[in-house]
Amino acid sequence: MNKSRKVGKYEVGRMVGEGTFGKVKFARNCETGESVAMKILAKSTILKHRMVDQIKREISIMKIVRHPNIVRLHEVLAGRAKIFIILEFVTGGELFDKIVHRGKLPENESRKYFQQLVDAVAHCHSKGVYHRDLKPENLLLDAYGNLKVSDFGLSALPLQQGDGLLRTTCGTPNYVAPEVLGDQGYDGAAADIWSCGVILYVLMAGYLPFDETNLYTLYSKITAAEFSCPYWFSPEANKLIQKILDPNPKTRIRIDGIRNDPWFKKNYAPVKYREDEEVSLDDVRAVFEDIEDQYIAERSEIKDGGPLLMNAFEMITLSQGLNLSALFDRRQDYVNRQTRFVSRKPAQVIISNVEAVAESMSLKVHTRNYKTRLEGISANRTGQFAVVLEVYEVAPSLFMVDVRKAAGDTLEYHKFYKNFCAKLEDIIWNPIEGTG
Repeated sequence: MNKSRKVGKYEVGRMVGEGTFGKVKFARNCETGESVAMKILAKSTILKHRMVDQIKREISIMKIVRHPNIVRLHEVLAGRAKIFIILEFVTGGELFDKIVHRGKLPENESRKYFQQLVDAVAHCHSKGVYHRDLKPENLLLDAYGNLKVSDFGLSALPLQQGDGLLRTTCGTPNYVAPEVLGDQGYDGAAADIWSCGVILYVLMAGYLPFDETNLYTLYSKITAAEFSCPYWFSPEANKLIQKILDPNPKTRIRIDGIRNDPWFKKNYAPVKYREDEEVSLDDVRAVFEDIEDQYIAERSEIKDGGPLLMNAFEMITLSQGLNLSALFDRRQDYVNRQTRFVSRKPAQVIISNVEAVAESMSLKVHTRNYKTRLEGISANRTGQFAVVLEVYEVAPSLFMVDVRKAAGDTLEYHKFYKNFCAKLEDIIWNPIEGTG
């Protein structure tokens, strides 16, 4: 009989995901019996791609934001060649799937999730952390049906510029605040509140307030906050959503205003937790000390007009095969809505190849700022099929292409993605073979 492997006090179980940058395994805390998710990263990969500072910062952020409605990062351990990130294991699936299966949720249930979301976001903001990619896919449910915010990969600490405004355009287009789409810089707190408003709308309506197949039209509608609430929204809910989806971030309602709103306050029971809980970052420091001894300063300049620098923890958390959603669905045939591949070719070469392959597949192509939208008719000819690809620079000479289904059937998308990648094999980098 095989002796099960242990890392510290954790008994390591079966693998649930493997990607370019590491693995995720089930594990059990032998002292408490608690199930956890163990993310395993190779130190050599972190060094090779010069990601030490970024990953250290992201792990620190995930440890700092401790709240019952946020997926918890328990601790970080290091072996000789690997780093082990121990995360709370959440079993209730994505809130997104609930909407997909049931359509719109009743107002009382929607309000409960919205209250928990606002509490989690308020806690992050009190720690100076802005999530910047809030959407139903990043909202998980525990076994008791409580909301857990996950994926702080795109989160940012404030004061990254002299004026305290953030300048990276990120997030999912339909949930992004109008000011984030501009180039003037934006307030992370106000941008998160906008995304919360879109999520509340989706929970209650069963569809998006801003949903256009044409990216330009979508941006125009978001910028003008051009939307209407369906007839079944109560007047009170309608009024609050109008205050949240205010295109002017300066007049948009703040967290305090939301918490004082009569509709929000109905049946509101703030979750109890220890606010003064001391968070030690000693394990993070210890894990990274030995890596830093070998560490050569990172090149962090963003080239003008180049693709966005993707946050490293976002890349590792969501690299293909490492999407945490795999942890929350026991089916082996789980189909991800979001997929990614890595390339060592220049960004312009990637875009040119993507466009050429798409055109050979008779798809319409629109490219703007290293973001490409592909459109066609679905296989059964009943509607639109659309995919969005975005190129991110994740390290010098290393690019990640994020591919997302924008419209159409998920299974059809899955088939399309496999076929599309087969045609792009010349530019896809496989680190195992070292090619590309």
